[in-house]
Parts: sequence; structure tokens; C-alpha cells
Amino acid sequence: MSLTYRVVIGCEIHCQLTTKTKAFCACENRYGGMPDTRVCPVCLGLPGAMPRVSKGYVKMGVIAGTALNCSIARFTKFDRKHYFYPDLVKGYQITQNDIPLCSAGYVDIPYRHLSEDLQPGGTHHYGKNAAGQPSDIDGLYKRVRIERIHLEEDVGKSLHLEGAHSYIDYNRSGTPLIEIVTKPDMNSPEEAALLMQSIQEILRYVNITKGNLEDGNMRCDANINLVINEDETEFRTPISEIKNLNSFRAIKEACTYEIGRQLEEFKTSRKEFEIGYKNTMGWDEAKGETVIQRTKNSFIDYRFVVEPDIKPFSLSEEFISDAAKEVGELPEAKRTRFKKEYALSSFDAETLTSSRALALWFEKAAELSKDVKKTANWILAELLAVLNEKELSIDEIGITPEHIASLSNAVTDKKITGKQAKEVFSAMIESGKMPETIIKEKGMEVVSDSGEIAVFVDEVIKENAQAVADYKGGKTNVFGWLMGQIIKKSGGKATPAVAAALLKAELEKS
Repeated sequence: MSLTYRVVIGCEIHCQLTTKTKAFCACENRYGGMPDTRVCPVCLGLPGAMPRVSKGYVKMGVIAGTALNCSIARFTKFDRKHYFYPDLVKGYQITQNDIPLCSAGYVDIPYRHLSEDLQPGGTHHYGKNAAGQPSDIDGLYKRVRIERIHLEEDVGKSLHLEGAHSYIDYNRSGTPLIEIVTKPDMNSPEEAALLMQSIQEILRYVNITKGNLEDGNMRCDANINLVINEDETEFRTPISEIKNLNSFRAIKEACTYEIGRQLEEFKTSRKEFEIGYKNTMGWDEAKGETVIQRTKNSFIDYRFVVEPDIKPFSLSEEFISDAAKEVGELPEAKRTRFKKEYALSSFDAETLTSSRALALWFEKAAELSKDVKKTANWILAELLAVLNEKELSIDEIGITPEHIASLSNAVTDKKITGKQAKEVFSAMIESGKMPETIIKEKGMEVVSDSGEIAVFVDEVIKENAQAVADYKGGKTNVFGWLMGQIIKKSGGKATPAVAAALLKAELEKS
């Protein structure tokens, strides 16, 4: 008996946007705080309240669509999606049904971040997606197609506290969301997790979301099933939709578990399922298993209707163009350019482009630097260590790209030694002073004038006659000790290369 199977995964990613106000009212759009303090008749759905579309909300939707290579609708509308759940205060959700703001996009996820067996030529690599379309891009990326991105509002948050009672915080109700719906183009849990990471990175780069999964800024519903071939007969397991996965690890582990569960169910039952049969699952992280929440045999009737309180609207070419200009260079393009333009390693380029703010900070320092590689090393080895230790962002550190470039240039110009530079760096972080000021205050200027250094060399030779005799007698290792005495006598300021040349010349005199 021969049995092989292929994994099919599509994702629905909900992402909160960082507009100043909620989607359809003037309430502040902010995470956390005292429950039910940022609500109004509109986001509570009280009778007579009239929603109004935030222009900034639509603009961020266009920015997201542009960054994810979508076509932008010139005409669109909002709809009401009816369902009943405690955290949906109005009994319906304002969303977009048949005319989404964005459609037909894609994300290219890099193979280099996948395990070897999922890369081209690997054991489990698939060169085509579920629809049979080529998914390899130059052997470097896998293309995951985006079916649509639509605008909708978030719901409230259920709070299950100790005891028999649950509460609902409606501060989140009306928070602006985009929902990104992909095609079923992924063939492994690893790819699904990487897709979420890639989208998070892109949307953070274009400054439309905080993207913190732990705060619920981004959530993923993973739709997964298997295409099983047994003795030349093809079977499809029913789709499982695993709801509200809020970490990359959860996405990977939940999908991995569900693959095993579906395969075992197939082997046990060989049950035939009608088209449209679907399981809605939850992920029990403590137990490490998916849990069936409900099943459905056909499309749920959400009774979609056009939102009667918001008129359909058109987007001008100018509006779309202005939004698109805010996208800028995206992370993968930026790291490719960094490797080429600055001769950085793949690792260094990945690190320096991990956030848009850090990438821009580095580029400014590079513009002012005489040795870009050396400047990059100061950021990678020293500055990032401080940021991690102090739990600060690059914008909070208190020094500028000019500080790092100036410090790097001081070493390049041999004004200070590498050892002195570390001392200057620490003082710079502590005080915020420019390196030139610190060097001057500490009297660190390197002495490179051969005449001045010759004086130190002569003094050391006169004071250490035995060491000089030992060197001339063949004990060449004493040279390093004599060099140390010269550097010490100069207060650490003598340029080692100049001092070494002068010392050698003196010792080799007959």
C-alpha cells in the first residue's frame, strides 16, 4: 500500500492599524488601559449613532496593499456582517464583503529562512502552489499569493477572571483592522510561520502597525488540510481553521499537530466528507493540541448587507499615489542593496535591516563614514549590545549617527587606538558628548609624529640596557616587552606602528 500526502495551508491575518482614532468614531485608538473608558455611542452601536470613515484608516489600508503588491480598488464600500457573540456589541461587524480595498497581491518569503528540505531541491520542496502556479522566484523565494485585503473593525475583548464570571472590555471595539487573506499556497507549518513573520516585518516597515502578537496587534487563523494519495486514489481531508494564533511558535506547532491529527483520522476512518465541510479549531497551548470548537457543513449565512450608514466611495489617483509614496524601500530590497552597496555579509545586512529605524540610522552613519564596514561593526558589536541591555530602541539611545561615524573616523584616521575608542564609546553613551570632545577632555590624541615618539624610544632603550642586550643576543621575544614600555611611557598615545619601526631601527644598530 502506497500512501503519500501534501500539506495545504492558507492564512487569514488580522492586523490592527496605528491610526490616532478608531475606524468609525473619534475615540482614541490605544492598547490597554482601564476597561470601557475609550468608548462612545458609535463604537458601542447605540441607536442613532452614525459611523464616519477615518481617512487615515483607508490610507493605511492602501499603504498595506501597495507594500504587499496588491491592486487597489478605485471604488469600494463597507458591509455589515451579522453574527452573535458576547464581544460583538452591535450584533454585526462593519467589514468589506464583495469589493475589498485590495486584491491580487503576493508576498515572497525567502527560502534561506526555511529548513533545507523545504528549499529548492529539498525532500519536501514544492515548486508549484496549490493552484499549480509556479511558486519559485529565481530559486530564492517562495511566492505566496494574497487573495484580498479588506478593512474591518475589531470587536471587544472577553476577560475570563477567577470565579464564575466573565467580563467584556469594549475599548478594543471599533479598532481599525485589515484582514489579509492568502491563497492556500503554503505546504508546511514552517512556511506559514515565516509568512506571518514576513508580513509583520513589512507592515512595521511602512509604519502602519506595532505588530506585537502578544498584545493581539496581529492574529492569524490558519486553514489547513491534506491532499492524500493512496494507491493512485486522491483524498482530501476536511479543512481545519485554527483560530487566533498569536505567536510564530503557535502557528508552527498548531499546524504541525493538526497535520498529524488529520493524517491519523484519515488512516482510522477513511471517512468521505462533503464539499464545504470545515472544522473550526482552537489551539490549547498548555496541552499542545488543537481542540474542535464547531463544525460546519456549508457556508455560514452572515446575512451580508451594504452598510446603510456609510456611502460607497471612490479613491482618487492622487490619494492612492500619496499613500504609495509612504511605502518606501521594503526590508528585503534594502538588505539586498546593503550587501551590494556596502559589501556587508548576509548576517550583517539582515541585522541592520531588522527595523526601518535602525536601517535609516545606519545609512546616515555610513554617509558620514570614511570606512563603512568599520562603522557597521561599531553598530553591530557595541551599539546593539547597549540597546539590548538597556531595552531601548535606536531612537531612544541618546546618540546620533554622527556620533558613531565620528568615532569610527577617529580610529580610521589613527587619532585614537581601538582600545581608546571603546573608552570613548562608553563615555559617549553615558554623556551624549561627541567623540572629539571626549578625546580632547581625556587627552587621548594619538601621537603619530616620529620625532615625539623617538624621544620615548630613546628613553626606554637607555632605561632597559639588559633587555636591549637580551634582544641583540637572540631573545627576540623581548621586543614586545620593550614596545609595552614605550606605549606606557607615552600614556598610551604613541602610534604602535610608528613606535615599532623606530624601536626596531634602534635595536638593529650595531
